[in-house]
Amino acid sequence: MPSKLSKIFKEDKGIIIGAIHFPPLLGYPEFPGFKIALDNALKDLRAFEDGGVDGIIFENNYDTPHKILVGPETVAGMTFLGEKIKSATKLPVGINILWNDYRAALSIAKVLDLQFIRIPVFVDKVKTNYGVIEGFPEDIINFRKLVGAESVALFTDIHVKHAELISKQDIITSAKLAIKNKSDAIILTGKWTGDAPNVNKLMAVREAVGNFPILVGSGADEKNIKDLLRYANGVIVSTSLKEGNIKKGEINVKTWQQRISETKVRRLINNIK
Repeated sequence: MPSKLSKIFKEDKGIIIGAIHFPPLLGYPEFPGFKIALDNALKDLRAFEDGGVDGIIFENNYDTPHKILVGPETVAGMTFLGEKIKSATKLPVGINILWNDYRAALSIAKVLDLQFIRIPVFVDKVKTNYGVIEGFPEDIINFRKLVGAESVALFTDIHVKHAELISKQDIITSAKLAIKNKSDAIILTGKWTGDAPNVNKLMAVREAVGNFPILVGSGADEKNIKDLLRYANGVIVSTSLKEGNIKKGEINVKTWQQRISETKVRRLINNIK
């Protein structure tokens, strides 16, 4: 039976999902206003589309300090911007609400008819700068049913970046737990934004899960993309495709003012096609 991943993207390997990172949104001092936020998002969308990606995910990446569960102001802002993105593209679109607000993500996905969400903590327990987060997959599945969003795919991180693992299971155990609990694709990351997962660890997870879909959720670039896609079905990528250099002291490596470069997207795509 085809996976939800392959149904969404009409292929099961070499999938490139471009991540649109919103600037600080409502409630954050650096919120630049919705006109700038939307203009930037649409510029990034065009660069991703023209560069040849297979799908889009949007995130409140620069809402720092993050909240484990976001407020209504974030839900309102992401729904507004997400609707504009969804109506401007024919590509599959998903959402990730940081840090781990699956209720908000699933609700917005249902309202906007999005195809997938990303859940940073699904079966693990981790310590972050914003508190301890424990995944309760049964609650997530139940809430998805409650809001009638069963068609929305769950792309779930294991041993996620920007976090210290508290639960004792190794990454293979976490992968199998995620699959058992109805994940539609597991996501592997490095330790930080821009940090790719260890290829040997990625290979070991692939051997353990067989043909189950794997995505790389951080650190993909034109230099390592071929190695990553030997074992992963696809990647979620943004930071390496932004214009300009790394900014010292920026938690997200590059700033929200730096746009996606169509040229960098094309180079990445050309390395795998």
